[in-house]
Amino acid sequence: MTTSTTTLPGGTWTMGDRTVARVGYGAMQLAGPHVFGPPADHDGALAVLREVRALGINHIDTSDFYGPHVTNRLIKEALHPYGADLVIVTKVGGRRDEEGGWLPAQSPAELRQGVLDNLDNLGLEAMDVVNLRIMDDPAASIAERMEAMAALQEEGLVRHIGLSTVSAGQVAEAQAIAPVVQVQNEYNLAHRGDDELIDALAEQGIAYAPYFPLGGFSPLQSSALSAVATRLDASPMAVALAWLLQRSPNILLIPGTSSVAHLRENVAGAGLVLSAEDVAELDAIGG
Repeated sequence: MTTSTTTLPGGTWTMGDRTVARVGYGAMQLAGPHVFGPPADHDGALAVLREVRALGINHIDTSDFYGPHVTNRLIKEALHPYGADLVIVTKVGGRRDEEGGWLPAQSPAELRQGVLDNLDNLGLEAMDVVNLRIMDDPAASIAERMEAMAALQEEGLVRHIGLSTVSAGQVAEAQAIAPVVQVQNEYNLAHRGDDELIDALAEQGIAYAPYFPLGGFSPLQSSALSAVATRLDASPMAVALAWLLQRSPNILLIPGTSSVAHLRENVAGAGLVLSAEDVAELDAIGG
């Protein structure tokens, strides 16, 4: 069992009754190509997860449809039994076909099975946070799906509920059914559609965990980003992470990597201090 003690950039945030470092880790890249199948380097993947804990990270974001099952089983192999401070956040609402395609799994029965699969492959009796991933129109009602999640919470299988890929209207609809502790949407320097939502969630004490914080499968590229990075003698990705931490106190970072060296770079980069001039220059990228 590993318990992290290192102080990380950005301080901490509390989700429900769990406190996490704002610098976390996203496990998606530990699976094989296109997030499907096993990693090419099994031992290397385990080393990354163990380094995650050694660096002080106590927030790991995963899903049982990464692989499928691959990342959760790696997490269990590397880290179980888990330290008392470790918060594992997963998501349900999707599944993979035999070719690796991404398919919705949104019925109450499928959401329940998704939670059970996560628990089984992670070796847990209850999930700290489960994000309900919405895979349809942002104007669609999510009431039935949120009610299914609330039932799983009442059953004790889910401690806290989050949402993923949702609109502000869907967040409000969900909150009328059960408390929401986190929203996870795509957001980064160049993809700024959730600016108003982030600020509204911060006022309510709700975390926002941007996925693809570095651009995802197409890394961020910007002359302004490169200029700031050169001025700070840092990598563009480090600057992008530091900007997110300074953007709002409720933003939690979950950058992913399958490399120990890259993991260390992400953590160190998040600790960059950006001046008001730097921030203004970077803000203009998404303008």
